[in-house]
Amino acid sequence: MRAYLRGAFPSVRDVDDVVQESYLRVWRTRLTQPVHSARAFLFKVARHCALDLVRRAAIAPVEAVGDLERLPVIDDERDVIAAVSKQEKIRLLAAAIDRLPPRCREIVVLRKLECIPQKQVATRLGLSEKTVEAQVARGEVLCERYLRRHGVNSLYGHDGA
Repeated sequence: MRAYLRGAFPSVRDVDDVVQESYLRVWRTRLTQPVHSARAFLFKVARHCALDLVRRAAIAPVEAVGDLERLPVIDDERDVIAAVSKQEKIRLLAAAIDRLPPRCREIVVLRKLECIPQKQVATRLGLSEKTVEAQVARGEVLCERYLRRHGVNSLYGHDGA
């Protein structure tokens, strides 16, 4: 069976795993129903197992990694807490911006999120630069108040959220 699998499925790395899984599936099947031709059934099961591996490899290829210590994996509980905290802060900031008055929200989004210069925002919206500046300041104050009410004292430091 190993020779058959190696010839028919050269991309399968560990043929022994396929053989073992095949035997296990045949054994489980025999517990629930009779198997008339064990050899034919075993090869059929092995073919299906190998095809499953080939399909999975095509969908999500596994790449060999030399040094596991260098992988950027979060393994520190503090890192997990910090990541969750950051996501929560972003969610709260988005909610704060969403609750701004419409014109103020539009100006804050253009200036702070899209990084469009104040002069261009003023021109685009037909406003004076002073109005844009005032609306940005108002938006910042309103967002800061919202965040503080929800336990966020700083978007960058380790605080309540």
